[in-house]
Amino acid sequence: MEALDALLNRVSLARLREPAPDAAQREVLFRAALRAPDHGYLRPWRFLTVEGDARQKLGELFVSALLAKNPDAPEAAVTKARAMPLRAPLLVVVIARLQAGHKVPEWEQMMSAGCAAHGVLLAAHAQGLGAIWRTGDMATDPTVAAGLGLAENERVVGFLYLGSVEGERRAAPDLAPADFVSAWG
Repeated sequence: MEALDALLNRVSLARLREPAPDAAQREVLFRAALRAPDHGYLRPWRFLTVEGDARQKLGELFVSALLAKNPDAPEAAVTKARAMPLRAPLLVVVIARLQAGHKVPEWEQMMSAGCAAHGVLLAAHAQGLGAIWRTGDMATDPTVAAGLGLAENERVVGFLYLGSVEGERRAAPDLAPADFVSAWG
């Protein structure tokens, strides 16, 4: 796939099924992530893959986080939290590793990790895979962070859900650049 095609036509796809990306496809996904802009060459990111039975384990971690915040959470919310990681055969947890006190500010390090996540999404699209970037309450929850083994200086940037596209791939909306670009001065 041409690079411009991937950049212009990538869309988030929530309906994902088996099979998950294979080893060769994953190699491409992570190689693309490692090309993210990285002022200072800090490599302020790391990734966790979650698949198979680990998805159920992550669902239980999500339930623990929900119940820690709200012990009286309705059963529907518990069921939803438990099922979240089951929406795709592979999840990639994108983690920013922030270096405090560096000349590159932490917000820029977060942006770099976000660009790494976007690289995974673009590479998934280029390989015909489906993907969606999800955050939500679980991305900032301390119970989830602890359960994932995050260090004090690490933050979840997002959960990337990856798999084969279920149904038709939707088209990217046709947005007009002029609606978002203006001259200064």
